[in-house]
Amino acid sequence: MSILLMIILVSFAGGVLSVLCAAFFALNAKAAWVPMLISYAIGALLGAVFLEILPHAFEVASSIQSMSATVLLGILLFFVLEKLVLWRHCHGDACEVHASPHEHHGGHSHGIHDHGRSGLMIMIGDTFHNFVDGVLIAAAFMVDIRLGIVTAVAIIAHEIPQEVGDFLILLHSGYTKKQALVFNLVSSMATLIGGVIAYFALQSIQSWIPTILGLAAASMIYVAVADLIPGLHKRTELRATLQQAVLIGLGIGSIWLTGVLLHAG
Repeated sequence: MSILLMIILVSFAGGVLSVLCAAFFALNAKAAWVPMLISYAIGALLGAVFLEILPHAFEVASSIQSMSATVLLGILLFFVLEKLVLWRHCHGDACEVHASPHEHHGGHSHGIHDHGRSGLMIMIGDTFHNFVDGVLIAAAFMVDIRLGIVTAVAIIAHEIPQEVGDFLILLHSGYTKKQALVFNLVSSMATLIGGVIAYFALQSIQSWIPTILGLAAASMIYVAVADLIPGLHKRTELRATLQQAVLIGLGIGSIWLTGVLLHAG
């Protein structure tokens, strides 16, 4: 199977899978599971970065210093983009943009009118974010097929809780279930478009691949540390903390196991 075909299949399947899984949780009142999904996603993101992406990035980079600088600048870049509402990684009740599932289901969210105005911006932000995910997946596949698969797994893991939040906002902004599903599916296709464009662009600009891998690592670190982990601190009881730690460990373990199985294959 060619690299391009694998990028197309993974990007398409990953986008559709994450939206359908999110729809299941959001439309079947499973929003209470979102915190568990977030904990798992943190582990998957950090596992992919430190066990797979960064080791490969350092191998193909011109120097360790240049790659470290790329990751650092990438983290600052995503901070600025998020401030400009171009890069949006809010999940569940982890930020002000997304009211908590409890607030949504109880119908007492004070920001429903704001959510209605921000519905279109949410879709624009998600489309941009999904396009970038496609670029990152393509760059990873062009370095190593195993790295591409692991990167895709981590991206799908963190997309699911994000999409759940999007569904809840759209539903409580007046959209029907069908409209919310269609909008999210259309937005997810940006992953496929980004992957295909990146594949052909990187064919002639191979020197960009290390930089994109560094940005991929930076984006995943930023999402996990700046966006997701703070939300977990809202639950301070020992049971919740242990549950979060176990699920983060499972996320890391799943990435490690995926890498081991792909090596063995």
